Amino acid sequence: MGIFSRMSDIVNSNLNAMLDRAEEPQKMVRLMIREMEDTLIEVRSQAARTIAERKEIDRRTGQLDRAAAEWDRKAEMAVTKGREDLAKAALAEKAKLVAALDALQAELDQLEDAMSAHSTDIAQLDAKLVEARAKEQALLSRHVTAKSRLKVRKQLNQKRVRDAFSRFEAMEQRLDRAEGEVEAYDLGQRKTLAEELADIETEDDIEKELAAIKARLAGKKKTGAPVHEETD
Repeated sequence: MGIFSRMSDIVNSNLNAMLDRAEEPQKMVRLMIREMEDTLIEVRSQAARTIAERKEIDRRTGQLDRAAAEWDRKAEMAVTKGREDLAKAALAEKAKLVAALDALQAELDQLEDAMSAHSTDIAQLDAKLVEARAKEQALLSRHVTAKSRLKVRKQLNQKRVRDAFSRFEAMEQRLDRAEGEVEAYDLGQRKTLAEELADIETEDDIEKELAAIKARLAGKKKTGAPVHEETD
């Protein structure tokens, strides 16, 4: 037919493979869809013309059938009247009509083949259109996501954001220095009165405990009880 030749690469190939080879997949999908839609319109238009031609042939076939039947009736009538010459002439006219009917039938067979081809082409195009439109939606979704991520990345790299983080770091450094100054200030500081009194009380308690141990040991020596010396 020739009408479908320009779409053979799309109809007979894998869309994923074609998009992998394309530099601009989204743009290529749009072009594919537009081309397939235009071709689908053209194929449907030719299918409509083929249907109209088939209807015309059916109409002419009916007329020729009726005309051939009429010549057959006239030939029969001529025979009954003894006019074989007229019967032969009528049969000759009928033969012409039968030949025309055979030609119309051959033309009708070609139209049926064309309709079958149109039906196959339309089904293939419809399927590829569904696939291409799905690809377009997927690519559009990916494009929107990529743009959103790119916008976020650009915002993160903006000077305002970098300056804000720099200010946070400077604040942390100032806090570190302030805490260091506090810790340094505490180094070498004299104890408070309360701390010194607490230390004295602790030393007093230790002295009392030590005196009690000595007294206990002395009592054991007097009674002759064994004294166990503690070793480190």
